[in-house]
Amino acid sequence: MLWSSLTALALLAPNAHALLRFSCSQLVVERLDPLVNPGMKQSPHVHQIIGGNSFNITMDPNVAPSDLATCTTCTFSEDFSNYWTAVMYFKAKNGTFKRVPQKGNQGFEQSNGGMTVYYTPTISNSKAAKVTAFKKGFRMIVGNPVYRTEAQAKQFRQLTYTCLQTASTRTGETLNFPQKPCPAGIMVNVRFPTCWDGKNLDSPDHMSHMSYPASGTFESGGPCPSTHPVPVPQLFYETVFDTTKFKNDWPTDGSQPFVWSFGDGTGYGNHGDYVFGWKGDSLQKAMDANCNINCPQLKTQSIAQGNKCAQQMKVNEDIDGWLTELPGGMPVTYK
Repeated sequence: MLWSSLTALALLAPNAHALLRFSCSQLVVERLDPLVNPGMKQSPHVHQIIGGNSFNITMDPNVAPSDLATCTTCTFSEDFSNYWTAVMYFKAKNGTFKRVPQKGNQGFEQSNGGMTVYYTPTISNSKAAKVTAFKKGFRMIVGNPVYRTEAQAKQFRQLTYTCLQTASTRTGETLNFPQKPCPAGIMVNVRFPTCWDGKNLDSPDHMSHMSYPASGTFESGGPCPSTHPVPVPQLFYETVFDTTKFKNDWPTDGSQPFVWSFGDGTGYGNHGDYVFGWKGDSLQKAMDANCNINCPQLKTQSIAQGNKCAQQMKVNEDIDGWLTELPGGMPVTYK
């Protein structure tokens, strides 16, 4: 792994005192969601999943993923967590759909898509208490797939899109899908809340046990509210979709042609899911050490090794051909 070259890329990341930034290749793409639809063999819409190969239809919070997984797609090899988002589709003029492929983020050359994952312990150690790493059994969701308006999307902070002019573009984030072709693709940014109630590893809506800072922001060192007093790392996903493959098919009526797999044509329903699965106290050690990209406290594997960790779809269906409807029959909506 070229950690020396990745250190320079820290300048491209969110302004932070220290952070983990690492690659996780694609584990599987299919209609499964053990958080929202546990036990359901096919969830309503397609997800891309990364991380440990213990991902399943149902995941018992009392069983550590590191006890079940035999490999992980992540470059920190003690991370058997699962991270997932919806996938993006291109809607052609004739009404058919084609899944938009993903590509590696700058500095990370995954052969089969995936994400870049960040864990940022704190912006200012002088303003925040010790950051507590997530615990065994912890899980959470941010965002809402039924949202279709800007006002709704603003209930969550920093679920955004970056229209990449080059691979290093990190400005001009929007809450909705970019409204013009993006020369280097679309990067989807999912940032999770950073304050925990300190008691519940999950909640019925998978959100209520978490909160944003009471004032200010995570980036400004804002304090956690009294209801959620425990600072946790900011978990952040970057996923790069290679929309350049469809640049010659952009609509001429001023609309944009991309939709989420859950039928959102606006982009306001952007969301992400997380199941913690780091082995032992490895993540806490990294947070305590304030690792910055390179983290000698953690074991690593090459991206090539991560690419070899994969999982077969549990229920086969066509998600990659030219489709007459989105998988699961999800209708496309704009309001």
